[in-house]
Amino acid sequence: MTTPTPAGFTELVDLQVLATHDGEAQVELWASDRHLNPHGSVHGGALATMLDVAMGAAVADAKQEAPVTVDMTVTYLEPAQPGRLLAVANVRRAGSRITIVEAEISQGGANGSDRSFVAHAVATFTTLG
Repeated sequence: MTTPTPAGFTELVDLQVLATHDGEAQVELWASDRHLNPHGSVHGGALATMLDVAMGAAVADAKQEAPVTVDMTVTYLEPAQPGRLLAVANVRRAGSRITIVEAEISQGGANGSDRSFVAHAVATFTTLG
């Protein structure tokens, strides 16, 4: 299991890649006031970025190449509140040119109990090698 160091944009938006292993990645965000929209919930762009980073990290782990997002569909399930958010991404199909990845963001509950899912995404990636 590797634990990449955040850099660039990932660091700017306070995302931390916790771990990658076997085509799976976990990314954490401690959402604060700076991540909120005018309605007081976490901005959808922050959630989409979190999903994209998690899925990219999963692809990088599975293929050991630099991933590039080709297409991403995000479904927002309920408003995310300030606090700890966890994105978990899994490579579903790693082809020679195209990779399909799925991810979800959950919030709340200690050690995974009583967690609620706030967003789900499916994406297509290719790699630069």
